[in-house]
This record gives sequence, C-alpha cells and structure tokens, in this order.
Amino acid sequence: MLNSILIEGLIYGIMVLGVFSTFRVLNFCDMTVDGSFPMGACVLAACLSAGISPAAAILIAFLSGLLAGFVTSAIYTKLKIPDLLAGILTMTMLYSVNLRIMSNKANISFLKIETLFSKIYDKSYDIFSALNLELDVEWGLVIFLLLFCLVIKSLLDLFYHTDLGLTMGALGSNPQLIISQGVNPDILRTIGICFGNGLAALAGSFAAMYNGFADVGMGTGVVVSGLASLMLGEFIIKSNKILLQTLRVFIGSFVYRALMILARSYGYKIHITPNDLKLVTGILIIACLVVSRTNILGRLKKKA
Repeated sequence: MLNSILIEGLIYGIMVLGVFSTFRVLNFCDMTVDGSFPMGACVLAACLSAGISPAAAILIAFLSGLLAGFVTSAIYTKLKIPDLLAGILTMTMLYSVNLRIMSNKANISFLKIETLFSKIYDKSYDIFSALNLELDVEWGLVIFLLLFCLVIKSLLDLFYHTDLGLTMGALGSNPQLIISQGVNPDILRTIGICFGNGLAALAGSFAAMYNGFADVGMGTGVVVSGLASLMLGEFIIKSNKILLQTLRVFIGSFVYRALMILARSYGYKIHITPNDLKLVTGILIIACLVVSRTNILGRLKKKA
C-alpha cells in the first residue's frame, strides 16, 4: 500500500504543481485541468499506438497541455470571457478533441503496448534480482518518479526566483503594479496557464501508464482533487517561501492519496464505498477552508 501511495502521490503531485501555478501564483481560476489531464493520456495513447517512442510520446503529451492552456488564455485575454467560464469552455471542448485524438475510442489499453513504466518495471526486476533484493518492482517506479519530481520541483523553484518568475507572482497579487511597470500581463498569464496545463497533461500521461490504459473520462474531478491536495499541504505547512510551497504540494498530494486509498481499502467498515470518494473530497476541502479562515488551530494553541 505504501508504494501505491507514493506513486499516486508523485504522479498527481505533478498535476497539483500545475494547479498551484494557476490558482495560487496567478490567482487564475483554471478549470482546464479537467480536460488537459486526460488529453495528456489520450495523446500518449495515440502516439504509442502509432509506434512513437515512449519518451517522445510523453514530450508530445506535455506540449498538448501547453496548447490547451493557450486556448484558455486566448479565450480569456482576447474574447474577454471570465477565467472560470473560459476554463470550463476549453474543458468541455477537449472532451470531443480527446475522442478525436484516440480515433473516437473511449479508452485504449496498454496491455500489448510497451510504455516507459513497463520498461522501468522490467529494469527494476533485473536490478533487484541481481542484488538479491526481495522488493516489489513498483519500488523501482517510486525511485524514478521521485527523481523526476525532484528535477521538476528544482526547476520550478529556480524559475520563481528569476525576474520573470517574481513578476508572475506579483501579477497574481497585484495586477495593477505589473501594468504600471510597463509589463504586458496577458503574456505573463499565458505563460503560467500554459505551463500549468502542460504539467497536468504530463501527469495525465503518467497516470495512464500506471493504470495501464487511457480514458477520456479519467479527468473528471481532477481539478477538485488537486485543490484538495493543495489545501491539505497548506494546512500542514504554512510558509511564504517558494521552496516550501512547492514541497507542500507533494506533501498534500501524499496525504490526499493516502486518505483516498485508505477509504477504498477500509472504508467498507464505516459503510464508505468508492462512490462516496467525491463526497469525501468535498468535505475535506470544506474542512480545510473552515479551519484556515477561522484559525481554529491558532486559538487552541493560545488556550493551551
């Protein structure tokens, strides 16, 4: 169970990083993630079915997420449609686009298709056998994802310490300040939205390889789970330092995935079924919001 929590936490943590970039840094309510996440999986499936190498397929999936974010940004900046509606429109259109990408198939199985994860499984088995280690091959995937996420986090931390990254952060807090400095906010916002959806598509491609199939409906409620993970991380670690802010993204993802896996595995003891997981997610978000706004923990510490 631990390796499953770590794998899902790291995969969906990449998506939560994208949600963090749009919702927290840019203060942009982007619902496109519900469409760009499965788009990454669908593009990956189409590329692998066409014989494209797994590494190239993952890169193309990431680029497809950038394109989805660009469409949302164009609807928002050029057509002057509110951010929430712009994201919903793109998300809705992407459902049909994703079906087209997979040749009008609702899902594609990777059972007979070699993926990056299947190669890692085979390599991990060989290494563990050579070292006489009785470990599940999924631990090899944990190590790969841990290193991959560490690289992404480090690059993101470096970016937000550059002039462009600092300006993007200021845009979310005070747009008028950016405009007064002669910077075009639309360009900055477009970069952030594209990058956030690119990460979501990347996470979608990884999730498809881990699950063994790509499905056009696998993005339903993803943005809500991303927000729940983000808020759980903020509930655990409170800091304005970007290093800790990106770290708590993954911590929140681990906690959320652990809760979901525990609910799926042992929820029957308190009459919770898989159909109730969306309800549990909603309750978690409401609880985090109530605690953060009322500062209940701070009051309890003062009384103690």
